[in-house]
Amino acid sequence: MSDTETEQSQDQEGLGAAGQQLSTAPQEDTGVLPGLGVIGWARWFWRQLTSMRVALLLLLLLSLGAIPGSLIPQTGADANKVDAFRAAHTTLAPVYDKLGLFHVYSSVWFSAIYILLFVSLIGCIVPRTWQFIGQLRGRPPGAPRRLDRLPAYTTWRTTADPEQVRADALALLKKRRFRAHPAGDAVAAEKGYLRELGNLAFHIALIVLLIAFASGQLFKSDGTKLVVEGDGFSNALPMYDDFKSGSLFSNDDLVPFSFDLKDFKGTYELSGPNRGTPRTFEAKIDYSVGADGKSRPRTVQVNQPLKIDDSKVYLVSHGYAPVITVRDGKGKVVYQDAVPLLPLDGNVTSQGVVKVLDGYHDAKGVKEQLGIRAFFLPTYGGGADVLSQFPALLNPVLNLEPYHGDLGVDAMPQSVYQLDKTHMKGFKDADGKQLRANLKPGQTMKLPGGAGTVTFGKDVKEWAGFEIVQEPGGAWALSGAIAAILGLAGSLFIQRRRIWVRAVRGADGVTVVEMAGLGRSESAKVPEELGDLAGTLYERAPGAPDAHQDASHAVPAEGAEQ
Repeated sequence: MSDTETEQSQDQEGLGAAGQQLSTAPQEDTGVLPGLGVIGWARWFWRQLTSMRVALLLLLLLSLGAIPGSLIPQTGADANKVDAFRAAHTTLAPVYDKLGLFHVYSSVWFSAIYILLFVSLIGCIVPRTWQFIGQLRGRPPGAPRRLDRLPAYTTWRTTADPEQVRADALALLKKRRFRAHPAGDAVAAEKGYLRELGNLAFHIALIVLLIAFASGQLFKSDGTKLVVEGDGFSNALPMYDDFKSGSLFSNDDLVPFSFDLKDFKGTYELSGPNRGTPRTFEAKIDYSVGADGKSRPRTVQVNQPLKIDDSKVYLVSHGYAPVITVRDGKGKVVYQDAVPLLPLDGNVTSQGVVKVLDGYHDAKGVKEQLGIRAFFLPTYGGGADVLSQFPALLNPVLNLEPYHGDLGVDAMPQSVYQLDKTHMKGFKDADGKQLRANLKPGQTMKLPGGAGTVTFGKDVKEWAGFEIVQEPGGAWALSGAIAAILGLAGSLFIQRRRIWVRAVRGADGVTVVEMAGLGRSESAKVPEELGDLAGTLYERAPGAPDAHQDASHAVPAEGAEQ
């Protein structure tokens, strides 16, 4: 053995010993695993977060998280319902408060799911987009060496030249909208790129929906206003009866417009089983945009709002506002106005309060405040029943219940539709009972002791309740939803597939044509499409006289699916 061979033998023995040492080293320290480190854990977390499995899981969690926001009262939508829920459920309410279920869409856990889903979708889309762009810029791959191993396969022999067969195959595939090119002794073609495009469009549309939803929540505004016939509204914050907005909304974002309610009209079924059912609600208004905008007429109906830029004015409610005149003991008019009353039932039995704060003096000249509870019946049925029989003004009656004293409006804010009788005394009738009276239009109720009169005017006005909504992301949300549906349809119904056509001259000088197809997923469309293409190509390159099979009797590869 030479010196060189001896050294090589020693090196090999050394490597073998080292290999034994390396192989046995982990066995000696079985309880220790190599650490990933901060970067390793960050990469692992990013791969998990940007996987499609996690994205679908987050989307499911977001859907489940939105359920409590639909079933449980939310402070952003109706704080009064939340207070009522707390009063009725003293055990559940503290638990809901800790979980943030009274403000689901602004809670920490819902925001975390929302942001993680947003990041996950972006992490899924960006690499797949670059990959898809690379596929569009590239060409379909060349034909495999063994086409007969593919799921869909057919072959025949023809007297046509191989070059002519490949040229006919290339023209045919391009005519069928395949991306095709010559690849050696074959033609490679691919179709169905819109499947991946639809998949990307679906995920991009989800991001658009998330952005639109977030912007709608952050920059939206939603307010209500009750307007009596003859009165108007200007889109400014002090004009609203109730107003709520997103955290990033500014008063300067309000669209400048105004409108006047000229007339309200409601019609109802007069007979039959649907008697009293509303048929039409129409509010005729004159509106203008901007400070110097031209006034234009418009009729606002239910589900047909007035649209001004990003704002929509919806007609949401209606009722009656009887004109009431109050005179003091000296005959001086201390109050005269149309009083909006709130409906209590489907027949528009309504209630409200008339509050006379200043100017009233009783028969002795003592300054007091008046509070009058009012019940309005558009169609009075007679008797002591204080319920309307029909929503239209067929037999209107106003039931009044007057009080005098201190309304308590200076102590704390109170609703204009409720009467605090803590410091009030009722007017008594001749029997010493609380004074009540049913008035028809034009009639007057006299207060005891010459304390004044209350007159129900002949004019009964109607009021309309409007909801003014401003959602800047509405158009984007609609576009995203449409794009998501189209993208999902494309990803489900479009089949990505490849076709190869090989034409070579055999040993006997006859051209052998092979055709094979492969789909990204199992589908009966690939064999059917391959058979159709083979039949068309067979007409241009018919089989040789000794051929025993043709394109109409294509034999798939053994074990392959037809």
